This record gives sequence, C-alpha cells and structure tokens, in this order.
Amino acid sequence: MRLLVVDDSNMIRTRISKVVQGGGLGKIALVGLARNGVEALRIAKATQPDVVTMDLTMPEMDGVQCIREMLRLLPGTRILVVSALNDKATAIAALKLGARGFVAKPFTDDELRLALLDVMEGV
Repeated sequence: MRLLVVDDSNMIRTRISKVVQGGGLGKIALVGLARNGVEALRIAKATQPDVVTMDLTMPEMDGVQCIREMLRLLPGTRILVVSALNDKATAIAALKLGARGFVAKPFTDDELRLALLDVMEGV
C-alpha cells in the first residue's frame, strides 16, 4: 500500500507521516509529501499511490481540482480529505468527485488512523 500526503502545512504533513509510520495501519509505505495539487499530481504520476490524504485549501491548485485530476489520471486511487474547512458544501463536493472519506482538522491520531483504515478497506 502506497500513501501520498498532500497538504500545504509542513506541520500537518509531518503529523500524518508520524501517525502512518507509528503503525497500526498494516503494510503502508509513504511514497511522497506534496505542498499543493500541482506537486501532488507530479508525485502521483511517478509513484502511483493507492491512498492519498488531501487538504482542500492549498495554493496553486486546490484539493477539489486536484481530486478531479488525480482520479482522471489514476481512477483507482482512494482519497481521504483532511481539511479544516467548515464549509460543508466544499467537503460534499470533494466526496461527490470521488473522495472516499473526510477528517476534520484538528484531528486526533486515532481519528486519522481509523479514517485511513476505512478508506484503505478493500485495497
């Protein structure tokens, strides 16, 4: 299982990485860290991730646009939205585009772990 973490916050990228490397998620390898949708697509093309954590509010290319493009390029990718957005409409739009789950920031390690396990089911 290959994971790509996409978030413009270095703190959040590091936190998700630590949760993943802390165990409890089965065999999962961190294949990349991206600061925006443009980087995410470039890394995804090279690494073919199975699972992606995706922030929605980022510079250059936001998460909604990135989800649309990523699923066009790699339709089997499972995307977990990790966002502080209080705008439920944007989160719903991301899910309608094909994201498989949503975790609101701030999140606990257990909330993230459970959401990732849920998204990874069946991979």
